[in-house]
Order: sequence, then structure tokens, then C-alpha cells
Amino acid sequence: MNPWLLWSAVSHTARLSTVLQILIFLPLTLVTLSKSACLLLSLLLSTHALIHGTMVLFWGSPALSFLQVPMHPFLLLVCFNAFSSTAQPWLLSATSVWGTILTYLGPLFIAMEGLSSLIVSQRLGQYAKDIVEEGEVYQFLLLIVSAIAYVGSAYWIIISYPAAAASPLSSTFLGVAITALLFITFIGFVLRRTNIIETSGMATVIAFNVWLCGFDPVSYSGPSSSFVPLLPISGISTFLPYLETLISFVKNTLPKPVLVALLYRLGVLQFASKILPGIGADSWEHERGVDNGWEDRPTKNLTHILLTYRQLIFVTVYSHLLLLEHSSQVWWRWFNIFFMLFLWSLELFVSNEDDIITKDWKVD
Repeated sequence: MNPWLLWSAVSHTARLSTVLQILIFLPLTLVTLSKSACLLLSLLLSTHALIHGTMVLFWGSPALSFLQVPMHPFLLLVCFNAFSSTAQPWLLSATSVWGTILTYLGPLFIAMEGLSSLIVSQRLGQYAKDIVEEGEVYQFLLLIVSAIAYVGSAYWIIISYPAAAASPLSSTFLGVAITALLFITFIGFVLRRTNIIETSGMATVIAFNVWLCGFDPVSYSGPSSSFVPLLPISGISTFLPYLETLISFVKNTLPKPVLVALLYRLGVLQFASKILPGIGADSWEHERGVDNGWEDRPTKNLTHILLTYRQLIFVTVYSHLLLLEHSSQVWWRWFNIFFMLFLWSLELFVSNEDDIITKDWKVD
């Protein structure tokens, strides 16, 4: 067998194991112990992710992804041991400070998600403009795709309306958001600074946020009654209760709205980080591959840092979403919607029609 393929499989398995451990360990600690214990585990995981990212930044060995796998179970055991009895006051103070930091990071996470969503939608609009020039067949296909996105977004908002507009204020927010979306879309078409792919993408993002506003609070089931002893005695029959408990925990206890919001936020950040190197303040040629490509652009270093410390971003974003109350998540979603609409309208009005880079992103 090819050694490179074997090492690649081991490396990817190690990364997947790391992600699954973080996804399970944080809500497991929150459910079985307390909010303070979850904050402690989040602090330990964030510290480890910071150290790991720094080592990747300066060392860059592929072995690091494999070596960090046993660290997360070890940190989980440390957390359980620290809260097995009365926790130390200094430990509670540290978790309280970390919880405050996560709270203050909330607006930053929302701003990053909103800005990334706008960047991805605009990049899709640029890509659509490029392929339209290939022929009428592509133009017809893009019309179908955008029509499906428009209709799907409208249907998504309609079925989410009863839960998302549960209060008069929420229904007002929804009405204002839809009106602003239509108004900005119309203005963008009149100014010829947007296209149907970009606007349908923004409509889909807003529908997604409205849908998340309609989720009911997550009711955690008490898993303590279903836990079995930590070590099996012998035989596969004694192992089955552990597997069934784990499957039950994943199905019934993991907060599904939080996981959906987490996957979307991390995914859109990942896509936006790939697009950022193509955005710069200087007047480079807009085609890729000119000279050194994107190597000399000012956003390259920012992208490299974001990708290097993506595990730290993953832990902090997940911890913040887990510890948010349902009402807080709803208000942050509305803030995200209006923040995206504000950025979008600002970009449409201040973009220079004579700018080569801007025109490449828009409809001529």
C-alpha cells in the first residue's frame, strides 16, 4: 500500500476524531455536570487549540493532527475530576471569566458570520456572471437555479413564520427584514450592481436565519439514569449498553439547532477565507494566476491565520452557541439579518461603477 495514502488516511481520521470529540464532549459535560464544568472544558480545549495552532504555524508537522487526539479525552477526565467534588473557588472564578469573554465575543462571531455570508453570496454572483459568458445554456440554467432559490426561500420563510413570529416584535422584525430585502434587491437591479444569483443567495441566507429563530428551546434529557458503569466486565454483550447509551446521547441530547448553526457558521467562514485572498486594496489584475497569483495580496496572511487557528474558532464558537439561551440566540439571529442587509446596502451604494474589481463582481 502507498505509504502516502496510508498516512493521509490516518491524518484525516485523526482530524475527524478531534472534531467528533469536541462535538460530543462539550454538551456531555454541560448535561452531566454543570455550566461551570462546560466552561472549564471549553477553556481547556481553547488553550489546547491555541497551543496546537501556534505549533502548526511555526512547525507545521503533519504529525500534530495525530498527536493531539488523546488530549481531548485527557482534558475531559481532568474536567470531570475537578467537578467530582466541590470545585475550588479559583476554578469557578476562572470559568466565570471565560464565560464573560465568550459573551463579549458574541458580536464578533455574528459579525464574522454576516460578513462571510455576504462575501460568499457576492462570490457566487461573480461566478455566475463569468459562466453566463460561456453561452445561453448556462444563462438558462442560472435562471432556473435562482428561481428555485427564490421560491425555496419564500416557502422556507412561510413555514417558519408561525414559530419565528411568535411575538409582535419578532413579526415586526420579519416584516421589516423581508421589505428591506426586496427594496435592496430592486435598488441593486436598478443600479446594475447585483444579479439574481447574489440576491437569491442573500434571500436564502435570510430564510435560514428566520428558520433558526423558530426553533423551540432545547430540552435536555437527563442522561444520568441511562448511564452504565465506566468499564465493561467481559464480552460483547456488556459493551452494547455503552454503545446504545452513546447513540441515545447523540440522538436526544446533542442540541440540533446549535449543531446546524455551528456547521453553517464554520462552513461560511471556511468559504469566505478561501475568497479573501482575491480581495485587496491595490489594483491587481482580476484574473487568477497573474505574477505570483494571490501570494502578495494583503489578505493572504489573514486567511492563513484564520485557517491555522480554525480549531480555536471551532471551540469558541461552539461553546458560545451551547451556552446561549434560546431567547438570546433568537435576538442574535435578528441582529445578524439586519447586519447583513446593512452591509449589503452599503456595499451597493458606495461601490464605484468605474472600478474594475467591482465591475467584475457585478452585472455590467
